[in-house]
Amino acid sequence: MRLVKVFSLGLGFIMALVISLSMAKEINFGVISTDSASAQKERWEPFFRDMEKQTGLTVKAFYATDYAGVIEAMRFNKVQVAWYGNKAAMEAVDRANGEVFAQVVFADGGVGYHSLVIAHKDLPYNSLDEVIKNGKTLNFGIGDPNSTSGFLVPSYYVFAMRKIEARDTFKVVRNAGHGANIQAILAKQLDVATNNTEEIDRLTATKPEAAKEIKILWKSPLIPSDPFVWRKDLDNDIKEKLKKFVYNYAKTNQSEKDILKNIYNYGGFRPSTNAQLNPIRQLELFKDRRKVESDTTLSDAEKSKKIAEIDGALEKIK
Repeated sequence: MRLVKVFSLGLGFIMALVISLSMAKEINFGVISTDSASAQKERWEPFFRDMEKQTGLTVKAFYATDYAGVIEAMRFNKVQVAWYGNKAAMEAVDRANGEVFAQVVFADGGVGYHSLVIAHKDLPYNSLDEVIKNGKTLNFGIGDPNSTSGFLVPSYYVFAMRKIEARDTFKVVRNAGHGANIQAILAKQLDVATNNTEEIDRLTATKPEAAKEIKILWKSPLIPSDPFVWRKDLDNDIKEKLKKFVYNYAKTNQSEKDILKNIYNYGGFRPSTNAQLNPIRQLELFKDRRKVESDTTLSDAEKSKKIAEIDGALEKIK
């Protein structure tokens, strides 16, 4: 009886060890919702299958309906690695134990892209100033609140710098992903919308006739290209496998190059750190400063205190 009990305990330990080792070799990889889940799956699954083959890991993709879904999934360790925009990456680093380890490099070698304000070519206005002047007659599409190019960058450069708010400027304002905003512009369901050069370049390559229907009203300064983020507590062995795979992917292999090109005209990846998020942190703080400056509900003392706090935070960003 004692022997049976010992054997049973030993078998239980071995099974637990096998399960533990199996789980350690599995990761969930989050993909933010710049487009529909089906479109993202078509673009990213070949990359994940190559990741599995070359690392020996089991890779399960996680496609959320919004950016916050991926951030929260990482926060609760339902996602261990993710592709984010810079603003969403900043949230993941601050709230979800995340850490930047790689940055996208485009096929032309560039490591940046631009936020855009777009319209259908039939819109009678051809500049951002004209659009803002006539905003009360127009429907405006802005990005997910955690989107860098769809929300943060235009919120600062288009609105905060002019000391205006989008919802006070336009007849209707709605949030949606880049793909949905493009389709709404093409269908004339929106008059004006935010977007980015990645999406427009992709549309030009895949649907050139549709791309001709869109005009660009505004283009932002350069934004750092998207990061890959992992949880800091991810197993070191898995981190090493991911680094080796990501840093060397599509260096020479044409099939790999084609897979990345199909995602967003990507050409590869390079090592990166949380420091790539600093320009985005500065934008957030600058935007907050503008809001405080224009807030008529605050006393002069309250404004001075809040501005001093923001300026102090800006000083810490190097």
